[in-house]
Amino acid sequence: MWKYIKRYLPFALLAALFMIGEVLMDLIQPGIMSRIVDDGVLGLDSGGNASLSVIWTLGLQMIGLVLFGGLCGSLNNVFVHMSGQNIGNDMRKDCFQRIMAFSFPQLDRFGTGSLVTRVTNDITQVQNFVSQFVRGMIRTSLLMFGSIYFMFRLNRSFGLIVLSAFPLIVGCIALCLWKANPLFSKLQAQLDTINTIMQEDVSGIRIIKACVKEIYEKLRFGKANDALVKTQLRVLLIFAFMNPVVNALMYLVVALILLAGSYQTGSGATPGIIMAAITYTTQLLNGILMLVMLFQNISRGLASWKRVREILNSKPELQDGAFEGQTVQQGEIEFQDVSFSYPGTEQTVLEHINLKIHKGETVAIMGATGCGKTTLVSLIPRFYDVTAGAVLVDGTDVREYRQKALRDKISIALQKSELFSTTIEENIAWGSPDVSPDQIRAAAVTAQADGFISSAPDGYKTMVAERGMSLSGGQKQRLSIARAIVKNAEILIFDDSTSALDLKTEANLYSALQKAYPETTKIIVAQRIASVCKADRIIVLENGRIAAVGTHEELLASCAVYQDIYHSQIGKEEQ
Repeated sequence: MWKYIKRYLPFALLAALFMIGEVLMDLIQPGIMSRIVDDGVLGLDSGGNASLSVIWTLGLQMIGLVLFGGLCGSLNNVFVHMSGQNIGNDMRKDCFQRIMAFSFPQLDRFGTGSLVTRVTNDITQVQNFVSQFVRGMIRTSLLMFGSIYFMFRLNRSFGLIVLSAFPLIVGCIALCLWKANPLFSKLQAQLDTINTIMQEDVSGIRIIKACVKEIYEKLRFGKANDALVKTQLRVLLIFAFMNPVVNALMYLVVALILLAGSYQTGSGATPGIIMAAITYTTQLLNGILMLVMLFQNISRGLASWKRVREILNSKPELQDGAFEGQTVQQGEIEFQDVSFSYPGTEQTVLEHINLKIHKGETVAIMGATGCGKTTLVSLIPRFYDVTAGAVLVDGTDVREYRQKALRDKISIALQKSELFSTTIEENIAWGSPDVSPDQIRAAAVTAQADGFISSAPDGYKTMVAERGMSLSGGQKQRLSIARAIVKNAEILIFDDSTSALDLKTEANLYSALQKAYPETTKIIVAQRIASVCKADRIIVLENGRIAAVGTHEELLASCAVYQDIYHSQIGKEEQ
């Protein structure tokens, strides 16, 4: 945390300086008020004659102190917020940057809900902790110790009364904080759960309604929310019992001061001194109550900082190589005895994959659900690292590439189309910001998207609703395909990205794609025979292994797995 604080240390030091000024003004005022009462109103130093000049003189001093203290307090707030907000801003940027560099296994381990909570709520808690520490620690320390010091200066007996109660009060606070501290980490974890459920339910609201699972999700959210409230109530109950105890002790101190003052009347304990002593006692109480709030914020802030630090200290698992991607070959892929298991699992997803894909070749990958099709193509842009073997792009191991250089060679269209709340044109150009409007239109034409785009109210300038809700599934897929095409990469991967298209549109798409980009290496992951039958080669996967490789005709004649898929679909496709 220090690396963030030191950037804005001048602001924090200025805030501390002005806070010292504000508290000192507060501590001086009771002494002046004592003199106004004793010397000005009661005239104890002039035989009982009130002195208006003393009242005016000391009153103006008090006004000056109040104004100066208020100015110091305002400036303290300014510099506290400047340091706290900037620290939170820098921390949030660094966390986001680190998350963007995470591998998929790292993202899976943290979870989306947890990452959102850490970057938002947790950093806010850390930000509040820094602000409260700079402001609160100085104020409470000066108020408490300053009040005790000035109390001793006023009257030794009063000072001893306050000092004797101080350990009891601090002990009570420490006990409560010890009980509450573990609950703050629990609170943040429960917020993770709520955020996760909320994100899942909002994004999946259509399937929830379609399956009539509103009540189930309501109960699931309610259970998580009830757990959060239960923990919050435990924290509140701890401090609910503490506050009356602390207040009772302080009122006991006030009563003892009044009692002691009544016995000392005439021997130094004047009405003004007693009034000042009560004021200092009140300031001490305020300081203690502020200390309670401060330690609550500190405890919660430190719990949140621990969670934020987990992100900041997590190094990207996929380390960049040094190769920048300049090769003689363009678009050649080779799998050399590749095996793969997802991190944290022992189950092998891919086993001994040996495959070479040539430049400009159209290769299709088929197989039953869960056979490893998507996993196989995810190894090419290095979303995951192989467990054994090697994946080569243009003769170089993907682990030797700089990730940006590698992924610049590859363009991917996924089954789940991710669109953004901006124009159609900007969505297509998302990964290629320098492309021209003509290139965007050409990509849309190839992707069979130009027709519905042109008929939209504002054409390519039409706004897309959040997550593409204003478009059909087929339209979203075609925009995603256009986005992949316009990148003009050497390798183009379609990961079941035409599943929502009708057979005619799909056929037109692949025909246009082959005509426009004959030199581009194309990999098609698909479930439908019609999607792959015209590919140069078809790879059939079964249980993570290559069962067969060949053309449609060759596989239909020799591969039992392919035959089963064909016969299960052919009737539907001919209708």
